[in-house]
Amino acid sequence: MSERRLLIVEDDAVFARTLARSFERRGYQVRAITDPDDLDAAVDALKPDHAVVDLRLGNASGLTCVARLHALDPQMRIVVLTGFASIATAVEAVKLGATNYLSKPANSDDIEAAFQASGEGDASVELVAPPTSLRTLEWEHIHQTLADCGFNVSEAARRLGMHRRTLARKLGKRHL
Repeated sequence: MSERRLLIVEDDAVFARTLARSFERRGYQVRAITDPDDLDAAVDALKPDHAVVDLRLGNASGLTCVARLHALDPQMRIVVLTGFASIATAVEAVKLGATNYLSKPANSDDIEAAFQASGEGDASVELVAPPTSLRTLEWEHIHQTLADCGFNVSEAARRLGMHRRTLARKLGKRHL
């Protein structure tokens, strides 16, 4: 058996397969599962020392997988991947035994670096806010102008230099 054994728990089968191939080229013995119900059988078969767990596994939470994996082997290096990063889930993942927490998109280099990172933390991490998207800036500017006009759409459209119907359409779209 290879020295490094990796279990991937990811509901996106294509991404899991791609990640598995990448880690196999790096010398890992890899097993990928898409259903958290297969976790116990995969652990018994592979005896992993590393794991990559997606936070959202269909209707299930990857955090339950993190807790189960950590209970089976407290020394296992577990990285949680998510497209839905939040401070709350990051804190819970680490409390439950995750070694690291990465936002998607993350590649195999990022994941391997997360495996190798010590659990000590890095006080020199740069404290920068993520840049605000153009879409968010526009949304905030429109709503500030609208509030300044007492929520009069016609007046806000005039001040923004756009047609009233265009503004009404923008306001009707759901901002994420």
